[in-house]
Amino acid sequence: MVNGMPSLLIRNARILTLAGPAGARHGKQLRELGLIPQGEVLVAAGKIAAVGPKVDAPADAEVIDAGGRVLMPGFVDCHTHACWAGERIGEWEEIIGGTPYLQILKRGGGIHATVRAVREATRKQLASALRERLDLMLRSGTTTVEVKSGYGLTVEAELKMLHAILRAAHEWSGTVVPTALLGHAIEGEVEDYTRMVVREMLPAVWHEFPGIAVDAYCEREAWPVEACVRLFERSRKHGLPMRVHTDQFSSLGMIPEALRLHAVSVDHLEAASNADLAALAESHTVGVVLPVSGFETNRRFARARRLVDAGGAVALATNCNPGTAPSHSMPFVLALGVRCCGLTPAEAIVAATVNAALVLGLTDRGTIAAGQRADLILLRHKDERQLAYELGGNPVDLVICNGARVA
Repeated sequence: MVNGMPSLLIRNARILTLAGPAGARHGKQLRELGLIPQGEVLVAAGKIAAVGPKVDAPADAEVIDAGGRVLMPGFVDCHTHACWAGERIGEWEEIIGGTPYLQILKRGGGIHATVRAVREATRKQLASALRERLDLMLRSGTTTVEVKSGYGLTVEAELKMLHAILRAAHEWSGTVVPTALLGHAIEGEVEDYTRMVVREMLPAVWHEFPGIAVDAYCEREAWPVEACVRLFERSRKHGLPMRVHTDQFSSLGMIPEALRLHAVSVDHLEAASNADLAALAESHTVGVVLPVSGFETNRRFARARRLVDAGGAVALATNCNPGTAPSHSMPFVLALGVRCCGLTPAEAIVAATVNAALVLGLTDRGTIAAGQRADLILLRHKDERQLAYELGGNPVDLVICNGARVA
């Protein structure tokens, strides 16, 4: 027992250490799982104390016999909108019945319905709803989650969302990383609204949440390229990391601007051109692929295979939200990433762990190595390819988060 926490010894496991070079994994590096076919991991004081074919453990360590099952790092879901209020299931039923989404938008539905519900909800209500979703994620093996604001659209409502995200984070076993999605939708005239966000909302957010990443959604009917660039250039002056949703439905020229501004990630990419994918592959920016959105909306998926073959870095995430990605399941994301985006099972695993962690600026997780945070999942499978092969169901038998058994 160390610092009041019992040591854990996981033995007889097929260990995916994901050991490799520092930084995001690019190209062929995404296939390296750092496999120990039969090994042991010692956990003490919330960290990995030792890993190898055989390790020394204290006599009082709790022993978990993996029985040859796969032990790997917990999933990192690096792109979600999991903080929201209200539901849009009625609209979903209309859409599958043939009603165009734009028609729903024009009558005040879609994202506007979620914005109204968020504004009406209290901070406590938002945090409670988020906490329920986080618990579902944890049981499916997700131990680190990024959660965006973006459904407030006013200074007051965006700050309320960010504080609700932190409140839920303090009550949860895993790690929550908040992101300020300040450029999600437009209210009123583009120029007027952009000016308010840049001059009022952004300063209010970075004063209360110094160092927080800033995000925007560049798309027709959302934020144009020029508005995104204006927001990001001001964010960069305050030293804030930048991320951008782009090329989901249209290729508008945001990827070159994101690379010029050294964005941490560009997310979606379903409509990205060959030239932009090639430029992305040569950069340090990570392409975050969100296949649930394509599955739910138009069956259009990011060409992750092309990006990886060109030497690029890829991460996978759920994009969990009430409109276009109603899923909390990273195993489902891996299955779609392989089937629909061209990744191999090994590449999908790396994209959902170590690369996703690095998108969030986290270097203490995503691999199983001495000194790393002990966020681990034990699968019920003895072959890691089952993660992508199986559709539906939960492949996770045991979740260890910060060194403690939590699910």
